[in-house]
Amino acid sequence: MGALCSVIKFENLQELKRLCHWGPIIALGVIAICSTMAMIDSVLWYWPLHTTGGSVNFIMLINWTVMILYNYFNAMFIGPGFVPLGWKPENSQDSMYLQYCKVCQAYKAPRSHHCRKCNRCVLKMDHHCPWINNCCGFQNHASFTLFLLLAPLGCIHAAFIFVMTMYTQLYNRMKIILRNKTSIESWIEEKAKDRIQYYQLDEVFVFPYDMGSRWKNFKQVFTWSGVPEGDGLAWPIREGCHQYDLTIEQLKQKADKRVRSVRYRVIEDYSGACCPLNKGIKTFFTSPCTEEPRIRLQRGEFILATRGLRYWLYGDKILDDSFVEGVSRIRGWFPRNCVEKCPCDAETDQAPEGEKKNR
Repeated sequence: MGALCSVIKFENLQELKRLCHWGPIIALGVIAICSTMAMIDSVLWYWPLHTTGGSVNFIMLINWTVMILYNYFNAMFIGPGFVPLGWKPENSQDSMYLQYCKVCQAYKAPRSHHCRKCNRCVLKMDHHCPWINNCCGFQNHASFTLFLLLAPLGCIHAAFIFVMTMYTQLYNRMKIILRNKTSIESWIEEKAKDRIQYYQLDEVFVFPYDMGSRWKNFKQVFTWSGVPEGDGLAWPIREGCHQYDLTIEQLKQKADKRVRSVRYRVIEDYSGACCPLNKGIKTFFTSPCTEEPRIRLQRGEFILATRGLRYWLYGDKILDDSFVEGVSRIRGWFPRNCVEKCPCDAETDQAPEGEKKNR
């Protein structure tokens, strides 16, 4: 406790005012944005955390951020060190070799200079840096230099993550364009295969808009004029297919979703918070990484769940006449521990455990 009190002094707390300056605000903002975006890209898009490479990559990103901030704050708060007020050399005869500072009322020690910003004589002064809102000198020269070294290295790592993320997105985008699909249509096709396999049907789903040629598919999107072909309402289809094959498959999937959905009753109120702290640590840290909404729940309501994760479910609230006219449906994510399966469904159905993609 004594050691802690010796560090946390009023003089040290006064140094916090150095943060209230455009230099530290911009520097810390850039560090926060780059670090956060690199970590988000690393987790969501580029390298899965359950792999060894993904774990090492994520730990390295955190390590860069910690080391950069550690050296940055050291350079800012430890400071360069100042010539004591009223200082003079031990041997009074040496004063003839020194400059005298009228502001500090002291002699300037060798290699020290007076800083007009700090209003003090700085030991081994290099320069006054606006990014740390302090001087670079004797005590913080090493920390400041390490900050300048680590920041570009961390930026290079983050840039690599950004480039790989964009490359991955571009690769996936071109792959579906060359098959004349969209991301949603690729997902529909994947679910069509799952539906046929689940029910063991004697069907084969053929995507109707794939022209069978990558060049023809490419020209459906990219043209010399910049205007895509067609009117966006009717599309050329491959031989043997129907104009509405895809929409027919969508209707089948929606009917199948209604059949396989599970009815739940709300047993605990839920405010609709994205990461609720009062629903458990696991629920808090496993909140779905999606822009889909969360829905507010009240005890006694009923939900028709269509898909889910281990600690979260997604579904439609079963509306009654008390809801505002014009509201056709309320759907979104909600914590699994806020609901219980209705007895009538518990005997025949299984709760949705997950899906291949969250959108």
